[in-house]
Amino acid sequence: MGPYKQFLASDIIVTPFTVNKSFSFPYSQFATGSDGQLVGIDRFIGQSGSWDFSNLNNNPTTGTLSTQYQVLVYNSIKQLYYSNFLTSNTGDIVFQPDVIIGSNPSGDVLVGEVNSPIYDNFLQSTLVPNRNWPTGSIGVISVPSKIYGEYIQPYSFIYTFVSSSTTYTITDDGEGNLISGSSNINVGNIIYTHGLAIITNQSLSSGSIATTNVTCSFSSSYTIYETQYKCTIRESEFNATLNPSAQLTGSITFYSSSQFYEPGFGGQLSNNVTGSYFTPYVTTVGLYDEDQNLLAIGKLAQPLPTSATTDTTILVNIDR
Repeated sequence: MGPYKQFLASDIIVTPFTVNKSFSFPYSQFATGSDGQLVGIDRFIGQSGSWDFSNLNNNPTTGTLSTQYQVLVYNSIKQLYYSNFLTSNTGDIVFQPDVIIGSNPSGDVLVGEVNSPIYDNFLQSTLVPNRNWPTGSIGVISVPSKIYGEYIQPYSFIYTFVSSSTTYTITDDGEGNLISGSSNINVGNIIYTHGLAIITNQSLSSGSIATTNVTCSFSSSYTIYETQYKCTIRESEFNATLNPSAQLTGSITFYSSSQFYEPGFGGQLSNNVTGSYFTPYVTTVGLYDEDQNLLAIGKLAQPLPTSATTDTTILVNIDR
């Protein structure tokens, strides 16, 4: 019997589960929250127009926390999320040839044309999309990934702002669309996995970004992986103590007013721990790597006696 036992593949179970957390930040906390931690919710105005290569200073900038060029924000959002929706809010029709697979790559044949989009615009739903791309300006609210985790929870985004003494509330419909007012007017889109809310409505895009009377609320989503280790002690294993103080030979060493036990070299156990009625108790489980480096320690609520007649199983759960 040795002090270590190797896990089998069947002894380790990894279970993922998603956790959510709600946030609500007023504008005063967009940069730094009430706890002093950096939040980093940034807002941009994207503006269509031409790029002045002769003098970069002639290109207007935007951003409440960081600085970006308005034309580049407009073109980047257009390319990433709206390049298939420039002529129709349900998607452009692009003709592309179909491929008939041959017996080898040289035998592949292009036949006819089919209607198909040519870009991946990160659609957030399997329903018919609804994306309108303006030729003027857009507003972009950018939530950092350290806040929203893996994605913003659908139905949780709420953006409230005041412009010209009028209060506006923008919410998401769970399908990637931004809705304003009781009449459910589509005013933009939200990319849950990227933490971006894009306001394409011309009457709201600039006002929603320029004001400081604003609140942004949402719920984050993050996947935690729980690893369960099944530590099984067979009836013939770990049935004797390895505590050096239980050895028959040894001596007490004094060092700096402290006492330390030095076990003898024989490794013989004392008579009181060698009887048939002696049963060790388990209080701690240690997890080691292949080089016997201690990685984790699990403490039991109370000492657990091992059994000489049946297996004993201890479950260790670790979240990460």
